[in-house]
Amino acid sequence: MLSNLHTLCYQRKSMDVARGQLGFSLIELVVGMLVISIAIVMLTSMFFPQADRSVESLYRMRSAELAHSVMNEIWGKRYDQQTNPNGGVPACNTGTPLVPCSSALGPDGEGRDDYNDVDDYHGLNINSFMFNSSQTYAAVYTNFNLNVSVTYVDATTQAAKLITVAVTTPSSEVITYQSVRSNY
Repeated sequence: MLSNLHTLCYQRKSMDVARGQLGFSLIELVVGMLVISIAIVMLTSMFFPQADRSVESLYRMRSAELAHSVMNEIWGKRYDQQTNPNGGVPACNTGTPLVPCSSALGPDGEGRDDYNDVDDYHGLNINSFMFNSSQTYAAVYTNFNLNVSVTYVDATTQAAKLITVAVTTPSSEVITYQSVRSNY
């Protein structure tokens, strides 16, 4: 009899163990769903927006590339139409006799490939032809916008010109690049 009781207790313990190993309790299921929901919220709020930010970085890089190429081209030109193309003295508004700088900023009637001074670039835009090319900037930089303006820093002395290159990215972010070119 004792042996039967012992066997019965052993069987009952093994059934309890087996019953406990059959599945999850309701509390375990709720905790698991809570952990998964927190993980999904973190993924959607932290990792997925990174794709949008990486596109913005690409747009900014392309914007800098466009502005840099235009700015380098402008810096390679002389200060003013009245400045000696070979350098040296006198620069406009300096020396004897006094040679005045150009009063009107913008192209002096020359074509795009013949721009020869800084202020010829005033008004250059995305639909302008690239230097020595039959392509426009719009063909290479699709959905971007470009506006170049050249103004005198001080209109009375005309000693320096402010070059502003404004590039608008496809996401409508306007990035402005500026440099000052002195009369030397």
